[in-house]
Amino acid sequence: MADNKKETERAELHRTIWGIANDLRGSVDGWDFKQYVLGMLFYRYISENLNRYISKGEIEAGNKDFSYAKLSDKEALTAKDDIVKEKGFFILPSKLFGNVLEKANKDKKDLNEKLEKIFKEIEASATGTESEDDFKGLFDDIDVNSNKLGATVDKRNEMLVKLMNGIASMNLGNSDYSDNSIDAFGDAYEYLMGMYASNAGKSGGEYYTPQEVSELLTKITIVGKKTVNKVYDPACGSGSLLLKFAKILGADNVRLGFYGQEINITTYNLCRINMFLHDVSYDKFNIKLGDTLTDPKHWDDEPFEAIVSNPPYSIKWEGDDNPILINDQRFSPAGVLAPKGKADLAFIMHSLSWLATNGTAAIVCFPGIMYRGGAEQKIRKYLIDNNYIDCIIQLPDNLFFGTSIATCIMVLKKGKAENKTLFIDASKECVKVTNSNKLTEQNIDNILKVFTERKDKIDYVSRLVENSEIAQNEYNLSVSSYVEAEDTREVIDIKVLNKQIDEIVAKEDTLRAEIDKIIREIEN
Repeated sequence: MADNKKETERAELHRTIWGIANDLRGSVDGWDFKQYVLGMLFYRYISENLNRYISKGEIEAGNKDFSYAKLSDKEALTAKDDIVKEKGFFILPSKLFGNVLEKANKDKKDLNEKLEKIFKEIEASATGTESEDDFKGLFDDIDVNSNKLGATVDKRNEMLVKLMNGIASMNLGNSDYSDNSIDAFGDAYEYLMGMYASNAGKSGGEYYTPQEVSELLTKITIVGKKTVNKVYDPACGSGSLLLKFAKILGADNVRLGFYGQEINITTYNLCRINMFLHDVSYDKFNIKLGDTLTDPKHWDDEPFEAIVSNPPYSIKWEGDDNPILINDQRFSPAGVLAPKGKADLAFIMHSLSWLATNGTAAIVCFPGIMYRGGAEQKIRKYLIDNNYIDCIIQLPDNLFFGTSIATCIMVLKKGKAENKTLFIDASKECVKVTNSNKLTEQNIDNILKVFTERKDKIDYVSRLVENSEIAQNEYNLSVSSYVEAEDTREVIDIKVLNKQIDEIVAKEDTLRAEIDKIIREIEN
């Protein structure tokens, strides 16, 4: 039933987004359209969230008919400083999404100018406060004066009204989305990626990890735990992986918050928006902009108890062109740097360096890093000889947008009790949905059961391998090297087959004789 409810809610959300896309079709490029939709969705959310937060406090205090949205701007200003301290931002009642849209539906004039001013005021409300960095530049990708929206001001305003009405029609549950069985923002993001990423020449996998994969990674890192100190993603994209912890554990059970770094400024802005959309307060997340491998931003933080990541596959990095990196404490223990054209294992080494001794890291990996020679083999040798790899999980193919390749999950731990590595073949754990594969709740549970039970061997599924055997196998970490694939070919008994052929030949001879007899009778 839960899966059916998910698919129903998703279908409804997708229909709404498709409707907005049709309204804007031919005017706004798909990739830019995504920014407008998500940015306006953010504006709606923080408006509703602020209205709900203030109104709820007043109603609980005995003012039963109170609504912040109906308050005068002058009255609201008296509480501005307190609201900013609590929420990190401030919006005047007249400038809440719903009130602005109500007026715009009657008179579109100057809507673009009004929205531009409102967005600047929201960002400015955080200036000089602890939340300043979290709000700075959040609306930069929503240019309400762009010719992409229309050639004239009237055309632009007409398009903005259509966009706002479309966003208003989205069924997102209540203002903290808690009554939805899907991650509404995450699902909208994923759907938009699917609609437009390929046309824009982007790799969707670089920006978004499917929710089911996020759930698996999260659950792997919290086995046996109900709380963690904090979670970290070194290539956080839009933050979907980090936010699975809020969904599964509850935001309060991630005691010190959500940390991440992202190199792409647009995606960095989306990640911060995503935090707010999931009701993660500005003081509970620390998302930074920059290149994690060469300019990491969380040096001074204590190690992380949970690390999850889907870093970009086989991207280029400075590697040994930068003489400083070989002495970097994150990479130097292996004695070699990941190849300049394949930074995958640099992300692994970075994550391991920042992992707490009681922590777990679960990282999606491109399969090539599991068996290639050279520097990558030397890094694998370091990881196995020091007993840092807990498990390698082979995933099904076609799980991620933008690539059909069957990826793997590498699980890292620093406090292992045995010198063994678990290999799991989960390549069959999926269901086909349209042209891609998805993990169901049952698939996730099946994988987690094998992961937690850690049996010596389950035929065709898993095997617990001594690290010494991996060393003898030249540190090859491909699951297929240790878990035998089930032979699903039909077994043919030659004797039975020959007997069947003899019977067919005999029947054929009888049939021919009968046909000859009939022909002779006709001729006579």
